This record gives sequence, C-alpha cells and structure tokens, in this order.
Amino acid sequence: MSLFDLPLDELRDYRSRSVEPEDFDAFWSKTLVEAGSHDLDARFELRTGTGLATVDVYDVTFAGFGGHPVKGWFVLPAGTTEPLPVVVEFIGYGGGRGLAHTHLLWASAGFAHFVMDTRGQGSGWLVGDTADPVGSAPSYPGFMTRGIEDPHTFYYRRVFTDAVRAVEAARSHPLTDAARTAAVGVSQGGGITLAVGGLIPDLAAIAPDVPFLCDFPRALTVTDRNPYREVGNYLKTHRGRAERARATLSYFDGVHFAARGRAPALFSTALEDMTCPPSTVFAAFNAYAHRDKAIEVYDFNDHEGGGPFQQAVQLGWLPGKLRG
Repeated sequence: MSLFDLPLDELRDYRSRSVEPEDFDAFWSKTLVEAGSHDLDARFELRTGTGLATVDVYDVTFAGFGGHPVKGWFVLPAGTTEPLPVVVEFIGYGGGRGLAHTHLLWASAGFAHFVMDTRGQGSGWLVGDTADPVGSAPSYPGFMTRGIEDPHTFYYRRVFTDAVRAVEAARSHPLTDAARTAAVGVSQGGGITLAVGGLIPDLAAIAPDVPFLCDFPRALTVTDRNPYREVGNYLKTHRGRAERARATLSYFDGVHFAARGRAPALFSTALEDMTCPPSTVFAAFNAYAHRDKAIEVYDFNDHEGGGPFQQAVQLGWLPGKLRG
C-alpha cells in the first residue's frame, strides 16, 4: 500500500471542518447527570484458579448508561496492599474484554488495570459479555448507524457514558489511587479514550492509539473501509438523510472532545492507515487543548499502527505522568 492521505507536513497543520453543536456541552452534561442517577453498583469478584501467579484478577460488573450492567476486568500485581495508579483501557471495534490472561501488560508494569467490556460487541475478535439492551431504528450491520438519526439514540452515547462510568468504577476500588488515573485504547478504544478525556476533567494522562471516531466529515469521504463505510452504506439506502446523520455524528466527534482535553496526551497514527486515516487522527491531535501532547507516527504501517513498539513508547511515557 502507498500513502493515500495528506503529506506529513500538511498533516501537522491540518484542521477539521467538523462543526461543533452549540449544545454539545449541555448534551453531554445532561447525559452524564442522567447516568449518575443510577447507583454505580461496582462489584469486584476475585477470580481464583486462573493459573496466573503474578497478578490478581477480579471479574467486574458496574452500572453504565441507563443503569445497564457492564462487565470488565480488574487486574492487579499479585499481593497488592497499597493504592496504585490505574490504567483504564477501552477495546477496539468488534472486540470485548476477552479472557483475563490477555491483559497482563499494565499490571506487569506495576499499575492497576481496568478493562471495560464494550456493550453489544465482543463477537468480532475478542469475546465480550455485555449486552446492549437498547434497540434502535433500522441500521446497517455493525454499530456505526444504530440510532444515527438522533444523538439521544445513537449507539455511542451509551458507549461513551459506559466509559465514564468505567473510570468511576475503577476509581472506586480501594487499591486504586484516583488522582493517578490514565485512559488508553487502540482504534475504537482510542476514540473512546478521547471522549473520556474530554468528559472527565481530572485524568492524569490519556493515550489514544490510531483513534477511530474522529473528524467524521473527512473520514466519511476519504476512506471506503469499514467501520466508517457503514455510514455510507446506510445513507446509500436511506437517501436524503445525510444531513441528519452528520448532525448526530458531530456530538461524538473526537475532535470536539479533544478540544476539551485537560490531561497530557500521547497519540499515535500510521500513514498507510485506511481504517482510521492519519488526517482524522491529526485533526484530533491538532485540536487537543492540553499543551503537553505528542504523537508517534508510523510511516509504513496500516491500522496495526505501532503495535508493540507503541506499547514500549507508552511504558516509557506513562510512569512519568502517573508519578505520585
């Protein structure tokens, strides 16, 4: 594959044309207030017989959007007795929380690690355990068009709310230091990370890798890969509804959450990424409000991005942000 997007020097100056809704903050404030009317009811059940000697694993359930039960994993270095900084992780598109032994990195580095399951997903590559009990109007197969004609019914309103509640759940455990909380994620997980970074004012750091759900006006026209293409396929059938769909998506654009970012941030992008094109990632990075921000660029990679190389960068960067 060759480069298909803007040259790197233009990417560094690129700005999105996404128009922020006038009631963006009011919409999200009301959404989170409504979610807060439900008891968080975070439950941590120690898993035994995992075969894992270096970590303690907890099966987590908490109340997300609408009070719906959301699953997760909570992983600690074995024998932890004092509060640790906590890394909250969000999963890529189609995946769920998976099996506990697949989440060893952050606990191995000495952090508490909270992994949120993604409602309704977990059947594409990592298995999930959380249902999405909310129905929607007709939608194209996938998640991008579920409830797309109204921001109140759009699927990602529920997911982003779950994510905020996941941070609250992680912070509620006595072995986490709430003041030292980071959010991380790849692809969809990176987009969720940006949303959390814009909705929670006191995170210590965020690390969105090759983030999805950014700069919808460009993403929907510059790539024909799913998941963005799901929207195009929906509008191909539902002619004349593009304006309404774009209006809904503007409430969920990572560019607007980035403009509210109040924590140090480490982004990554790949210049041959046709799933989350680099211009859409730079749109969020360039809009990111906090001065302490950096972006790793992987010249010859597609959506796999930096993979383990980016994890190594994070392992060098994050401890300094979560230092007590």
